[in-house]
Amino acid sequence: MASVEMQAYKISEIEFKNKVQGKEQLSFSNKVSYNVKYSQKSFCEGAMTVEVFDKDKPDTISIKFTLNGAFKILKDVEKEFIHVETFRELYAFAKAITATVTGGCGVPPIILQSIDIENQEIYRYLKLLP
Repeated sequence: MASVEMQAYKISEIEFKNKVQGKEQLSFSNKVSYNVKYSQKSFCEGAMTVEVFDKDKPDTISIKFTLNGAFKILKDVEKEFIHVETFRELYAFAKAITATVTGGCGVPPIILQSIDIENQEIYRYLKLLP
């Protein structure tokens, strides 16, 4: 059973640049940062900033946005578990937003790769995660 339930999400900020001329060769890189704030015992808010850009010419094409999610905490678990679960839920929306915005702006949709957050250095001890 899940430890959290998403109540709402919103894009609080978005920036998109598309200065691609013709058939340029593009090679994308991305950055994702994520923080969770706990305002009550049974509620938290996640803030994810996603930035995708061309590695060689970052001013040619890029998208950057901040996605906020409100979550109800369903059971008492360590904050690290909540961090991982809320990240997973918001990241799915981040992938969809990135593909939709870029695909609707005259370039092939940019598909973000999955992130195995549990295997990040700070979460390695969370192998018990369902």
